Amino acid sequence: MKCANCNQKECYKGKDCTKIIESVKDAYNEEALKSLKVATAIESRYYMQKTRIQELILYAKEMGYTNLGVAFCIGLQTEAELICDVLSKHFTVYSVCCKVCGIDKSYFELERLHKRIEIDTESENGVESEVEAMCNPIGQATLLNKEHTDLNIILGLCIGHDILFTNHSDAPVTTLAVKDRVLAHNPLGAIYSRYHLNRL
Repeated sequence: MKCANCNQKECYKGKDCTKIIESVKDAYNEEALKSLKVATAIESRYYMQKTRIQELILYAKEMGYTNLGVAFCIGLQTEAELICDVLSKHFTVYSVCCKVCGIDKSYFELERLHKRIEIDTESENGVESEVEAMCNPIGQATLLNKEHTDLNIILGLCIGHDILFTNHSDAPVTTLAVKDRVLAHNPLGAIYSRYHLNRL
């Protein structure tokens, strides 16, 4: 399939270009069908009227969710606090920062963002190293799993970390914001700007 290169998009008018239609229809049962119905109803009723945060609240309520988890990047601490405050008006909200557990990058021999600083402290070993905690998406998922969240929300996790979090989350996961340090967390800006598009 190369739908991105198709200029006709006749599927929009009901054409089936695949041979999987019956098996796909069968896959929409119970929870999947409920999610589909709720999502489609929100699109239909509030098209161009609700923000993504408002849609998230509507979706979670219609799905009957009561416990939400927010896995956020430490760089979006302010945003996480505001979003959790908003969500807390409707749900029980748990939040976990990406640096949870404070595991030093040296434990897994990870590349460091900042140059390691060696300090002579005249200690027994003579040298102490400054800790640079790694991002810990599996830890974030584990802690939210322990809270039995119904839905987990990604807020600005790095590429790859978001994948690990999603893979280890017991609850379904939605993304409210993705990490893009260059474009203020708006990755589509790279294709809307000729300057960035040329660099791609």
